[in-house]
Amino acid sequence: MQTNNFKNKLVAILNKKIEPGRQMNALSHMCIGLGSVIGKEELRLCDYSDADGGIHPYISEQPFIILGANSNKIRKLREQAIENDILFNDFTNTMIIGTYKEQMELTAKTEEVNLEYFGIVLYGDWAKVSEMTKKFSLLK
Repeated sequence: MQTNNFKNKLVAILNKKIEPGRQMNALSHMCIGLGSVIGKEELRLCDYSDADGGIHPYISEQPFIILGANSNKIRKLREQAIENDILFNDFTNTMIIGTYKEQMELTAKTEEVNLEYFGIVLYGDWAKVSEMTKKFSLLK
């Protein structure tokens, strides 16, 4: 049962075995890409104002939950996202070596089963995404 006023849920699942700097790099890349597809209105981005009149722009009204898992669980979650037509963006070990062109070439040469997933971000129907991610724990 949905107990909020949000139609869609935004969740990131990061590989717990990856060091924090790499996790944040992966999360940043995934969010930039997915956010550009979803758009400002759908993400419910708004400006926060402080007491001095300063503006802190583009903060989502929606919660953004960060969970942890291993690469194989992220792989399975990616498969579920495809099956359930949930919008997602993922990041793998082939996306950190060399230039972006070298990363694209390495990814193209690597079979999916051999990819190590650093993370995935999901955006879709609140109930579906909740069901898919209910067994994951908050990232520590």
